[in-house]
Amino acid sequence: MIRSVVRGFGSALPKRAMTNREMEQVVDTSDDWIVQRTGIRQRYIAGEGETTASLGEQAARSALANAGLTADDIDLIIVATSTPDNTFPATAVNIQNRLGMHHGFAFDVQAVCSGFVYAVTTADAYIRGGVAKRVLIIGAETFSRILDWTDRTTCVLFGDGAGALILEAGEGTGASTDRGVLTASLRSDGAHKDKLYVDGGPSTTGTVGVLHMAGREVFKHAVGMITDVIQATFDAAEVTADDLDWLVPHQANRRIIDGSAKKLGIAPEKVVVTVDLHGNTSAASIPLALAVAAGDGRIKKGDLVMLEAMGGGFTWGAVLLRW
Repeated sequence: MIRSVVRGFGSALPKRAMTNREMEQVVDTSDDWIVQRTGIRQRYIAGEGETTASLGEQAARSALANAGLTADDIDLIIVATSTPDNTFPATAVNIQNRLGMHHGFAFDVQAVCSGFVYAVTTADAYIRGGVAKRVLIIGAETFSRILDWTDRTTCVLFGDGAGALILEAGEGTGASTDRGVLTASLRSDGAHKDKLYVDGGPSTTGTVGVLHMAGREVFKHAVGMITDVIQATFDAAEVTADDLDWLVPHQANRRIIDGSAKKLGIAPEKVVVTVDLHGNTSAASIPLALAVAAGDGRIKKGDLVMLEAMGGGFTWGAVLLRW
């Protein structure tokens, strides 16, 4: 059977890193408060000329170099983002053009913080269906552009950045020992829309709007939803938490990450945590974390890796793959 196998990875961050001490000069907060409640110590903020597309292009070039490929080798680009450069066209076609790629096809996926998990699952379906042989998947965000910088409950949480992963068709036996994407579980429930949303849009206000979040409500739902979908993914692949080498979660909040891992019985040393470095970068957080852990040699060929995320909507999901 056909499997979607990891060929390369890459990342990109804005030039400016904003520490919690700097955040203290913007809103009434403190480094101790932010670290204690979120685990975040800094985040990157896009400057002039740095956009979702430009960061996505850098991450894509990094992934292509890591894979030893060029844009000519890619059939499809999927960009997961909630902060596109334009209402339309898709940021994916913008990046496609920036890469000098004039064949194949490209489109965006919008599932907020779950966007990268949704995009990997979509890419896997195209590869297994024979529509594409190699897919460049990018999670890219400039959330700093949709924040209310007077709201200390939200502006301290989010940052900007991009990460990329290249999947290509490979042969598998159908067993959990295969390399590549093994299984995935996706969920959504629009009844929770008002708990995490942006108060603008072309069809409503004609403006971009800013982010609003009912933090306690999101936290209350997060651990349960995340653990349920991870367990469903384990069950589908007929593996357990003991078989897992790495959990690479969406980097939203250290307490959510720790709580989910504990509930599932996943040892802390198996959890990749970068929220302290990047903050919550929405759809970019998982590929950024992958690039850190694969880049420093922790994630190795043959390792069993779980990706998971929850985002506005609510959307949530998990992907199990063997690196």
